[in-house]
Parts: sequence; C-alpha cells; structure tokens
Amino acid sequence: MLSTGDSAPVFSATKGTSDHEDFDLSEHLGDGPVVLAFFPGAFTPPCTNEMVAFQERLDDFETAGATVLGVSTDSPFSQGAFRDQHSIEFDLVSDMSGETIREYDLETDIPELGLFGIANRAVFILDDEGTITYSWVADDPTNEPPYEDVLDAVKAV
Repeated sequence: MLSTGDSAPVFSATKGTSDHEDFDLSEHLGDGPVVLAFFPGAFTPPCTNEMVAFQERLDDFETAGATVLGVSTDSPFSQGAFRDQHSIEFDLVSDMSGETIREYDLETDIPELGLFGIANRAVFILDDEGTITYSWVADDPTNEPPYEDVLDAVKAV
C-alpha cells in the first residue's frame, strides 16, 4: 500500500473525453500539488457526489495551486459523458486496463453491484517531485474522502 513519503507511480492513460486525448501524469508534476482522486465508477451515487464535491471546491484547490484529477476504470466515453452531465471542469483519466489502480494497490470488487476490477476510492496528493504528501484510502468504497482535510493537505504542500 502506498503511503505518505512514497514516490507515486507515474502513469500514462487516456483523458475522459470523446477525443481520446493522451494523458501523462509526469506533465503535471512540477506545477504545484496534484490531487489524484481515484473513484470506482462514473454515474454511481457516491462517485457522483465525490466528483461534484471536488468540482464545488475546485476554485479553492486552484487558488492553492493544485491540479485535481479523477481516475477510474471507466471508458473515456463514459467519463466524458459524466463530465458533461455534471459540469466537471477538471480532467478525468481513464484507466480501462486497470494498470494504474494496480500500481497504486487500489483494485477492488463490489460484487453486490456486479463491479469487478475497479478502483477503490482513494485520494493521494503529490508534490512537485511526485512524492506522496497525503494519502487517504476508503475502508469501504462507498465512503467519501474528508474534503476539508484534503484541501488543508494541499495548502500544506
């Protein structure tokens, strides 16, 4: 399990848009803190609540110099529709292969919902060098992160 002080795995994937734009985490390092918010699946109630909550606080995160990114195993098309429906302005990253969630040790299943090989809900804050300065991993993927603690941790970087 990754934790504070560890080097975060740097990854490449696809942005959650209909244009299938490339995403590379390394391009975001060095520009201030990066908030990686892993979530199980677009359009599910807790994930919608979480991404909307980050959107509602986006000005605060940006004022603190942070880049917010959502990561799930949803397809870029699904993430693009999710972003559009909920007016999410930050990038969502599609990890359809599950490689990134495995690198972050976040792969989980929610069998009662028929969801397998998805991301557990987690938040990591990375500094300019890619070192994890804050980590929160849900005991239960339906739990939402402590948003004010995340924002305070960003301000402390």
